[in-house]
Amino acid sequence: MSVIEIVEVGPRDGLQNEAVILPPADRAALVARAIAAGTRRIEAASFVDPARVPQMADGEAVMAAAPRAPGVSLIGLVLNERGFERAVAAACEEVTFVVVASETFSRRNQGAGIAEMLEAWRRIAAAARGLRVRMTVMVAAAFGCPFEGEVAPRNIDEIVARLLEQGPDELAFADTIGCAVPRQVEDLVGRTRIRAPKLKLRCHFHDTRHTGLANALAAVSAGVTALDASIGGYGGCPFAPAATGNIATEDLLYLFSRSGIATTIDLEATLDTARWLAAKLGRPPASGLARAGGFPPSFPTRRGGFSTAAI
Repeated sequence: MSVIEIVEVGPRDGLQNEAVILPPADRAALVARAIAAGTRRIEAASFVDPARVPQMADGEAVMAAAPRAPGVSLIGLVLNERGFERAVAAACEEVTFVVVASETFSRRNQGAGIAEMLEAWRRIAAAARGLRVRMTVMVAAAFGCPFEGEVAPRNIDEIVARLLEQGPDELAFADTIGCAVPRQVEDLVGRTRIRAPKLKLRCHFHDTRHTGLANALAAVSAGVTALDASIGGYGGCPFAPAATGNIATEDLLYLFSRSGIATTIDLEATLDTARWLAAKLGRPPASGLARAGGFPPSFPTRRGGFSTAAI
């Protein structure tokens, strides 16, 4: 049986576009619940400008309150060198740096063009090596841009070639606006695998057009060993119009368990957390499993699915 690593991004991507702003204590509690369910890599915070993304303010407080456990890695997402410095100071075990694949979206998301971000990546990667901090570099909008439309595969390949020069520990591709289909996923992962056969690859899918789970299976089939997911299916990018949530962790766990793909994460505990988070945010989870429960009906959380009366 194959084993796929699920990176829980609920405490970061899951919350950054919500109207309700959770305090650091609640965000740290979400991290703790994910750890208790068996998650081993968690994107706990992003170190960005709180004036632009107030939902992610006080990342240092989240990291200070979040439990640390053997074998668990807490990830900080950063968009620039100042964010990297903050993540390192907050004792993140890993850092994810983002390079956006389209010029317009890069400037709206990070206030700088692609060339500037590639140069920032060069400096950050060098600093990370010196500090022995594990680094993931993520190509955002890798399958399409909300402002420019299609992103040419050759443009992605050129960006990837530049990123690989710095020797990242992991390379990730994000379908930031949920426009990808499995054929595109297989093609991009396949091209990258030829270029970097031993590099660890990760994918991040949003379910805006309900292709997220199909894309996840396509990614695994193509050789990806890590997938991002968000408890409850919450999430979205504040700078991408109409972008909705990530694939739900519980839906991905159900899909994998019925497909013979192993993970380290407990489904029932994850469903409990989805309901807990729904009560905090005041709206129901987006996941199918939270509504319908698992199948076959072998555990209590499947009865009745989610009810708004629980909020």
